[in-house]
Order: sequence, then C-alpha cells, then structure tokens
Amino acid sequence: MKGAMRKILLLLVALTAAIGFSALALRPVGSAAKPLETLRREHKIKVGPAVDHARFDQLAGPFDRPQEVTAACIGCHNSRHTEVMASSHWNWERLEYVAGKGIRAIGKKNILNNFCIGVAGSQQTCDSCHIGYGWADASFDLTDPLNVDCLACHDNSGDYAKKIAGAGLPAPEVDLAKVARAVGRPKRGNCGACHFLGGGGNNVKHGDLEVALLDTTRQVDVHMATDGGDMSCVECHRAENHQMLGKAYSLSSMNRDRVECESCHGALPHEDRILNQHGYKVACQTCHIPTYAKVAATKLQWDWSTAGSLRDGKPYQEVDDAGDPTYMSIKGSFVWGKDVRPEYAWFNGTASHYLLGDEFDPSRPLVLNPLFGAYDDPDAKIVPIKIHRARQIFDVESRMLIQPKLFSAKPGDSGYWKDFDWNKAATAGMKEVGLPYSGKYGFAATEMNWPVNHMVAPKEQALSCGECHRREGGRLATVGGFYLPGRDRSRWLDGLGAAMLISTVGAVVLHGGARLWFRRRRQGEN
Repeated sequence: MKGAMRKILLLLVALTAAIGFSALALRPVGSAAKPLETLRREHKIKVGPAVDHARFDQLAGPFDRPQEVTAACIGCHNSRHTEVMASSHWNWERLEYVAGKGIRAIGKKNILNNFCIGVAGSQQTCDSCHIGYGWADASFDLTDPLNVDCLACHDNSGDYAKKIAGAGLPAPEVDLAKVARAVGRPKRGNCGACHFLGGGGNNVKHGDLEVALLDTTRQVDVHMATDGGDMSCVECHRAENHQMLGKAYSLSSMNRDRVECESCHGALPHEDRILNQHGYKVACQTCHIPTYAKVAATKLQWDWSTAGSLRDGKPYQEVDDAGDPTYMSIKGSFVWGKDVRPEYAWFNGTASHYLLGDEFDPSRPLVLNPLFGAYDDPDAKIVPIKIHRARQIFDVESRMLIQPKLFSAKPGDSGYWKDFDWNKAATAGMKEVGLPYSGKYGFAATEMNWPVNHMVAPKEQALSCGECHRREGGRLATVGGFYLPGRDRSRWLDGLGAAMLISTVGAVVLHGGARLWFRRRRQGEN
C-alpha cells in the first residue's frame, strides 16, 4: 500500500513539473522581461533636438533684446506662444475649485506661502523665475507674445541664466545668439534653475528637489541618477501643447493632471501580493522615500518675528557648520534639517488654501494648504510630507495674514529688506493687493504641507514592516482612522485573538491526547 502511494506522489510531481516546463516553452519570446526592466530600456533611449538650430540664419544674431529671440522662435514655431500663454507657468494662476470658497483663480501670483510670503510688491526679484521678460510690477503685459522666454526652458547649452532681481530678464553676460542656436528638449537644469532654488536657495522649499539631482547616484534618487534611470524631469512631467503634468501642492486644490508612480509602474508593481495590497491605501512614496534632503539641508522652520536685528546699523547673518544661515537680518531665524524622516498624512489629491483676505484664529497654527483625505475615503492614501513651520506677520485687528512689500531696489521705497520697517512694508504690500491694513501687526504660527515625491531610494532601502507595525516610535504613529496591526490595541480584537490561540492550543492538546489514549487502548486490546 505504501509503495503504491509513493508511486502516485512521484507521478503527480513529474506531471506538475512537465506542465510548468511546457508553459515556459510556450511563453512568447521576450515576455520574461519584468515591467521594471522594460521601463529601464525605454528610458535609456534619449531624445535629442529634432533639428540642428545652429544651422538657422534667423538665430545667428546678434540680438540686442531677448524679445528678438522670441520673435525668431515663433517665426517658425507658430502658435506655440499661444500654448505657453495659456499655461500656469506663464499666468502663475489657474482656475481651481477650493472647498468652501468656490471656483477661484489661484497660483503663485496671489497665494501666500510659508517662505517669502508672497510675490505682490516684490515682483522685481520673485519674478526672476517667471518664464517671461520684464514682469516687474502690475503693468506687465501678459498678452504680449514677445515677452515669452523660450530660452528658460529650452536652452541646452547650460549658459543661460536670469538676472538676479531682474524681473525675468536674462543676465547681461548671456550670449543670446549662442543660447538660441543650442535649444532642445528641456533638461534637468532648465527645470532646476527655478524648482531647485525656490525660496531663496538650494533645496529650501521642497526638501526633495535640489542641485545635487543634476548629477547624482542611485542612493540619492534612482530615477535621476546617472548610474540609474538617468531621467529628465519631462519624462514624468510630460507636456501636451505646453500644458505639463504635475502641479505644486502648495498652489493646487484639485486632483487632476498630477503625476503618479502608477503611470509607469502600474497598480500592481510587486511580485508579493501583500505588498500590492498595501498599495490600495499606502502611496508608493511612503515606503520608497525613507528620508529626504539627502545631500543639502532643507529649511524646516522660519521665524519672521526675529528679523530686523542690525549690527552697527547694518544687516548681518549667522550660519551653521554646514554654511546654512540660521539668522538673517532681512528674514529672521531658521531651523534646517538633513536626511529628514518625513511626516505622514492621509491625502486624496485635493486641498484647500488660505486666500488673501481670509480671517483666521491666530491663537493656533494656521495651515496654509490643508490636505484632505481619510481612511474611509476611497481616493485617499497615506503619503509622506514635509511640514514647514513658520511665524509670519498678520493684522491683529482684521486677523488677516499680511502681504508685506519685501524687495526694493533702494532704501525709502518701503521694502522691508532695505528699510526694516514692518509698518511701512505692510502698508505698501496690502495696498498692492487691495486690502486694508489697520496699522497694527503681530506674528502668528503657520504651517505648510509639501508632499515628498522625489529622492526615491533603491528598493533595498525601502521601509521594513517593523518601521510602521510597532507600538512605539513607528512612522505612522500619528496617522489615525484605522487599525494598524502591531501599533494599535483593540480589547475586543485582542480578546478574540487570545481566544482563538487558546482554542487552537486546546484543540491540539485534546487531539493529541485522544490519539495517545486510543493508541494505548488498541495496544491493550492486542
């Protein structure tokens, strides 16, 4: 009997193996490639300029004004300027539905932030990152196509730069003809010139976007690494008619036109079923970006209330061991962080915003862009975020945040960075945005959420189970609304588990005891 059973088992094993090998043999050629391998092959193919612009007489120059370059560009690329002028990169605003506030035109032009507060009154310096020429004040003509700066995004020479505090005009030393003849698809440096350096320095704002990404390794970011994906920004942030995918969470409230990991990797990227199930409620970034600000530190706190201290009547600054300023007379005190562990929150892709003129309660921190989402929200996932905390100026009577005038080219023009007078800066800034100012100011705590999407680590460095599923010090300690095994305790669930364990052990003991009793009984009968 035992011999027959052994033969049957061997036959079943052989049959299973034969079926498996047959399936492998019949599989189409090339199907062995995993999705990640396919992605790697696709992104190794780099697209260069369709034509050699150095051969065009129209771009030979010389050019006395940058607007002449734009005229040459749209002479061939007709209608492209109209696409650019319909984009939020140009208008610095878009129509968004803001919960509780209706459909509003919001953007960098009119949204207050936790860094240099706002653009109004300081366009001369803030608009150095605008893709146009000459937006120095409210008189700028957004309808003039010759003001479009094609070179900012399409320069491939690496020589193009905007003038500091030049309202978007090129730096005087730029050879416009040389740059115009070396245009092509945007590179990391084109995007990084503004997005890496926003807020007054490298990696100040986002924490996961910095100059190091121009030439980095897989340990910093697997996508942009020269020894990894070697991808440019526009490979994910793709554009159609100059309308780009991806929006700054600080400026958008609707869940549309965003870039998602699943766009390339699919909804089920893991071979492990349990990991794929986590993807229903946990964003890819949560596990795959354990830390941000991996190379340069990022600004975590900014206290404007301490600004204005002078030495011998002149502004000064203090720096830490890494050279990052901890105090500046013109801006106040800062706290920096490097290799920072993110905070976490539920997020469904929608957010609200503090809008100019909104009243708030200064006795508690004002969140400038609260993120929406909860466990029972079908669109929400747990995401990693950088929370930037600040203290900024507000009107103590109207209880509105103040838009101060910060920049002035010379003293006496009410700019705080020259005159160090908050009353003058508040009066001029609020006049610029058409809001009243009582003449009395204070400083209130504010917070701003910056979801972390870049600096994806190698898969070997992804979070382990124990970093979230533990009682003390887990990464998701403050994320509520659901039961997390290993972190949470439920008297009913723990009791049920204990009862099941005791029942299982009891059943095993009872079964084993019964078998022993019956065996001894049979032996006694024999």
